[in-house]
Amino acid sequence: MDLEQERASHGGREKRVMAAVMLLFSAVAILAMSDLVADFREGTTLGHVLIEGAVVLVGIVGLALGLRRMRALRRAERDARSSAEELSQRLAQTRAEADRWRSEAKDLLQGLGAAIERQLVRWELTKAESEIGLLLLKGLSHKDIADLRGSSEATVRQQARAIYRKAGVEGRHDLAAFFLEGLIAPPEAG
Repeated sequence: MDLEQERASHGGREKRVMAAVMLLFSAVAILAMSDLVADFREGTTLGHVLIEGAVVLVGIVGLALGLRRMRALRRAERDARSSAEELSQRLAQTRAEADRWRSEAKDLLQGLGAAIERQLVRWELTKAESEIGLLLLKGLSHKDIADLRGSSEATVRQQARAIYRKAGVEGRHDLAAFFLEGLIAPPEAG
């Protein structure tokens, strides 16, 4: 069950509970009012009238608070649906934009991937080091790479140091900069 369905289920459950509570407060108010009217006709003490009047008042206040909460729930539900719709539209737009960009850059990305692989071969990296180098370039952490490869984080760190040494760079950022240096041109001066 996704988050939106879970929230809807919870909201529906809360509405049902509030409806039951409001029904209970209504019944208390009506029954106490009926008893109060009957007792008043037969003659009763002021204390009894005050107590039953307080019960009627509690029932009415409970009903009013329940109605207020139901309105708030409806408003929150409406806002959540609106927000979910907006998020869904933005996600669709972002996916479409990403698909368009990947489509436009497909040949360039394939060429870049091949060029990166050729450079890794020039550095004489082992197969494992090449795989780790590519994962580092993708931005994965040492822990993520270790989990993905089924090895220890210490092994990944050791292999990363070997990559940096063979490439003649200081670390992950220099490795990424090596490949990105010429790709992203600075903005032209006006």
